[in-house]
Amino acid sequence: MKFLRKVSMAILLAAIGMLAANAAEREEKVVYHISDSAVATAALNNIRNHLAASPKAKIVVVTHGPGIDFLLEGAKNKNGNPYDATVQELSMRHNVEFRVCNNTLEARKIDKAQVIPEATIVPSGVAEVARLQIREGYAYLKP
Repeated sequence: MKFLRKVSMAILLAAIGMLAANAAEREEKVVYHISDSAVATAALNNIRNHLAASPKAKIVVVTHGPGIDFLLEGAKNKNGNPYDATVQELSMRHNVEFRVCNNTLEARKIDKAQVIPEATIVPSGVAEVARLQIREGYAYLKP
């Protein structure tokens, strides 16, 4: 009986070790969900901090409603600094993407040409968040 317990314990510990190794090798993927541009500056700072701690993390920023405003041409933060430079810098890292909800653009009658080139337009912001979580295994963050 003692022998069986020891063998069972050894198998259990080996399985736990394999699971931990597999989790460590998995790609870190995170979706930042922004529905209000009032948090855009803080969110962009969070993303910078995130990348400083995890440089290989793949980050997708999905916006809808008032959250799209910082991704429009000429958008500036409360201090008058343009958002586009920060968005461009993060986009150039090749592991940060920005997505804008087309439903919001249509509802607010905003021309797609007003969306900065670093952002991609998706049919629905909330559907994109769900898709990334369910189908692609992204962790969800709401700054």
